[in-house]
Amino acid sequence: MENKEMNTKYHRAKWWQMALFPLNNTATNLYMLMMGYVSYYLTGFAGIGVVVVGTIMTAMRIWDGVTDPIIGFVLDKTNGKLGKNRPFMILGNIILAVMAIVIFKTTHLVPEKFSLIYFIAIYAIYIIGYTLQCVVTKSAQSCLTNDPAQRPMFALFDGIYNSIIFAVMGYVVMSIWYPKYGGFTLEFFNNFLIFTVVASAILTILAVIAIWSKDRPEYFGTGVAVKVTFKDYWEVLKKNRAIQMLVVSASSDKLSMSIAQNSIIIMMVYGIVCGDAALGSKLQLVMMVPNFIILFFGVGYIARKLGQRKAMIWGSVAGIVFNLALFALFIIGDPKSLSLTNIGSFTVLFVIFTILGKGATGVAGSIVIPMTADCADYETYRSGKYVPGLMGTLFSFVDKVISSFATTIVSFAIAAIGFTTTQPTDTTPLTPEIFWLGISLMFLIPIIGLVCNLIAMKFYPLTKEKMEEIQDAIAEIKAKAENSNVA
Repeated sequence: MENKEMNTKYHRAKWWQMALFPLNNTATNLYMLMMGYVSYYLTGFAGIGVVVVGTIMTAMRIWDGVTDPIIGFVLDKTNGKLGKNRPFMILGNIILAVMAIVIFKTTHLVPEKFSLIYFIAIYAIYIIGYTLQCVVTKSAQSCLTNDPAQRPMFALFDGIYNSIIFAVMGYVVMSIWYPKYGGFTLEFFNNFLIFTVVASAILTILAVIAIWSKDRPEYFGTGVAVKVTFKDYWEVLKKNRAIQMLVVSASSDKLSMSIAQNSIIIMMVYGIVCGDAALGSKLQLVMMVPNFIILFFGVGYIARKLGQRKAMIWGSVAGIVFNLALFALFIIGDPKSLSLTNIGSFTVLFVIFTILGKGATGVAGSIVIPMTADCADYETYRSGKYVPGLMGTLFSFVDKVISSFATTIVSFAIAAIGFTTTQPTDTTPLTPEIFWLGISLMFLIPIIGLVCNLIAMKFYPLTKEKMEEIQDAIAEIKAKAENSNVA
């Protein structure tokens, strides 16, 4: 049965495998979401200043990028009893859980003069766990399925899960836990920690089950083992135009979106400019289903029928238009009238523009991960080497180093308007500086990343037709290898 399957052009995943494997990304995103609030913990209980926290988080993000190529190299050489990908998922999640517990349970107990170096040491180990699990999200794509029409389905499920997680958790954090525990208190962070550790572990187990039957050598590239060296990293970066353009697109997009979605910026816009800190999370719940519909159209139709490159272009153009519309709306209209109980024209327009804008940028953001699998197949086609770990982590390295500056940019931006020792909260009075900084970072900065997407996609070679050609060529290589083995 297996030989018959491998002799076909495509090896496809079952629907439940496509549905469950993206939970690996959701599992790590839960930790990312929790760590988005770590600056409040560090400034509130560990005595570390705002700018220092922002700088440290940037440095650690760069460390995160540095670990990527090393771990990707190890993954490409791994093929034990648990396969190539599963050991990294399991070990990564265990390290994440242990280090997160140590951070939030002990950092505030360390003498203040040692708290910074203590946090850096623990967080550095935490990052290794994060990288171990994250590398699989991209590397396992190519062995899960190589069907160009099926591959975008990862983006669909991934987009749905992340929309639910960020919308629901945003509501829970700011509308339930924040008022229940009296703000960002130790009880707040303890509750957040327990939920994240347990939920992420469950999601990881489901993702491991999904990839289990596909995590075998016959699904790795041409099915023939190829020696990989560190020299290959440079060769890929120099000659693989697809990954070059995808790195430009995704890293610039990630930097701008990380700035716009920073918890401090969200607090400034919703908590101060609009006057309701919980409003943003409530709106996310309201807009969740319409965003799913746009995601289904963008991924389910455009990406599957016209190719992933077209989906990226479509999402970026729409994202630019509606982010500009939101920026203009905040200038022309009255942000204080934004309400879900007393609905006026501002609320109606804000919801419409946000649904269309976030839905479109969600398509562009979600399609990146399966596009890295296309880049890995392109490398197999181009050089004969199957290096999904190298491909995914090479992409992540540049992506993380560039996007690492988001926290520092936000920290220096708020420091420039007077917040050097504390951060803005919902009790902070509204000033013109807060207004302009908040809406500029939330609505204008993402446009820069979306414009970079369009420029990069102009030179991105992997159209739908090209991917079909690539899979034909790889299928021929496999068939020749199988015939030579039989002979």
